[in-house]
Amino acid sequence: MSSAGTAPHRAVQLTALVLPTLFMAQSVGALLPCVPLMVVAAVAGLAFDLYLHDRLAGPGASRDRVAVEVTTRQLLRDILMVVGLLRAEILDLRPGQAPILIALLLFYGTHFVCQAVAVLVRRTRSLPFVTRNIDASALRLSDAPPRILSRQTGRRLLRFSVPTTTGMMLTAITTDAYWGGIGLAVSLALSAGGTLYLGTWLLPKKRVAGEKQALAWLDNWLTEYQPTVGMYFSGGSSSAYQANMWLSTLASLDGNPIIVLRERFMVQKIEATDVPIVCIPKVANLMRLEHSTLKVLLHPANSGKTSQILRIPSIKHAFTNHGESDKLSSCNPYAKAYDEVWVAGPAARDRYQLADIGVEDKDVIEVGRPQLAPIQPYAGAPAGRMTTVLYAPTWEGWDGNPGNTSVILAGENIVRELLADENVRLLYKPHPMTGSVDPRAGAANTRIQTMITEANTRRSGARPGPEAAAELARRTEELNALTTSAFRKSADELERMRLQGTPQEGRAAAVDAAVTAWEAAYWNSFPEWEHRIITTARPGIFSCFNQADVLISDVSSVVSDYLSSEKPYAVANTSGMTEDDFRANFPTVRAATILTPEADGVAGLLGAVRDPGQDTLAAERAELKEHLLGPSDPPSSVRFNQAALDLAAKADERRVRMENRLPGIPGPRPRPDKNSTEGTAIASASM
Repeated sequence: MSSAGTAPHRAVQLTALVLPTLFMAQSVGALLPCVPLMVVAAVAGLAFDLYLHDRLAGPGASRDRVAVEVTTRQLLRDILMVVGLLRAEILDLRPGQAPILIALLLFYGTHFVCQAVAVLVRRTRSLPFVTRNIDASALRLSDAPPRILSRQTGRRLLRFSVPTTTGMMLTAITTDAYWGGIGLAVSLALSAGGTLYLGTWLLPKKRVAGEKQALAWLDNWLTEYQPTVGMYFSGGSSSAYQANMWLSTLASLDGNPIIVLRERFMVQKIEATDVPIVCIPKVANLMRLEHSTLKVLLHPANSGKTSQILRIPSIKHAFTNHGESDKLSSCNPYAKAYDEVWVAGPAARDRYQLADIGVEDKDVIEVGRPQLAPIQPYAGAPAGRMTTVLYAPTWEGWDGNPGNTSVILAGENIVRELLADENVRLLYKPHPMTGSVDPRAGAANTRIQTMITEANTRRSGARPGPEAAAELARRTEELNALTTSAFRKSADELERMRLQGTPQEGRAAAVDAAVTAWEAAYWNSFPEWEHRIITTARPGIFSCFNQADVLISDVSSVVSDYLSSEKPYAVANTSGMTEDDFRANFPTVRAATILTPEADGVAGLLGAVRDPGQDTLAAERAELKEHLLGPSDPPSSVRFNQAALDLAAKADERRVRMENRLPGIPGPRPRPDKNSTEGTAIASASM
């Protein structure tokens, strides 16, 4: 487990051990009374609570467990302090010192009022949708209030209590109640002032549009933008890559593209794009798309919420998937729910028919894989001394099939064979979900990375100069400036909506150029003999393809994509099948070198890569490429765009049929005339 993952767990353990001890010590000090013990325990308790909140309490459930009852803890500390000072006769209940107790009560009273105001502010700052790449200034978006006031209840109380605890400590030391009164006055002023300041977000000047106004604005924007084709996506935080791989393809389609999301957090998971993004969490609001000009939605993944958007009959739906392989998940029976299933080439069409899951052949459309354009074609044997091998195994999947991933049964053997060859440079890029289902896969992945790291310590040679690292740093800074939005820590989704409005013209092209430059700088910053472990999103898999002379993988979409280069590749057979059965059951491995779990075949694979005369599978790779990905002419981008236009035409035909069959059913909402009464009403509602 990583240190980041153990920090919240450690915080819970420390809370359970240290805080009760400090409370017991403070209680004993207050009852005896023993003023030094009481003061030290109170100050230590507050300091420890602040430490937990500032250092150890990370995101998620563990943080909540640390923060639970923090108000009760601090209130108990203050009560014990007062009780101890009363028993030590440093304080008493004479009228002259009564204001101290009143101030303490007022301090906690303003704390709870601030908490109530924070709830109201958060509710007013939650729109029924979230946007990106759209000018939403008409919704009166404003900066978010400070987090310590609006969201961090425990941290606010602890920090505002510091003057009180300090004053009480000085009172205990000097026996003068004056210092306690000063500390309480400062804490009360902070709490009351913070509450009043937070309350200004409820005033009209900072209050955003209400739900009704916001939805009217969304309708108006849809009418003005007139989207025609979009991508629909719903999923967990680790699944965003499934949508991101389609961004450039979506942006290049004819018409007005749009991205429709369902989870609010996903808005920031989508990579840099100029395509307008709308996140609509509620089904009732999602149905407003039925009255828009949207004709086609592309679906790169199935999810539980997919059925909700499929209820809209005026929109045609195409399942594009996020990759193709011979796995059963590539021909899921859920595909029957879509109007069309878009696949790369004839192999996928055959797969659907063999699977016999109810997808009719007429609904399967071959569009190629337009994302594969950046992959460079085969250029012959390695030019230098080193042979670069990319080992990119897939993850273990949900069904427990041992043939899904090679990591568990074959991974270490494959890596050991490759590391034994002094002329091999290994690029290891495991699937990001490796180990998420089967702990054995995670453990094997860790051991493989350790093997590679140790192998690097046994290698040496010339390294790029400091200018290479400087160039990478410069390119990283440039790329981050284009692709990363810098937000204040207190920024909420409405503030991010305002900052991520209409993108600058030409930003998409600038991002593409910056990514290309960064990738070149990345590879140039490492020596050609050094093995690399790549577990980050960047460099992407296609960049690794271009560096590799040969790929070793599993039955996955990685193989299909890599075949566009026609370079040699190998697939590990951990299914338990014979090699003949393995090739017969998985067409993508037909032109591959098959590796056994013991890694037999690695030496022959490397020999064929280094000497094309030994490469007996070159012709089969070229044939299999077309079978898997379709013809090169016309280009995939052209075929994909035409498929979108054809499906949009079918949506138009259906609307016409429905209007003729049932007079009075409205078609797409027309763009309002700004001088018309309707246009004025809608525009007014969005203000």
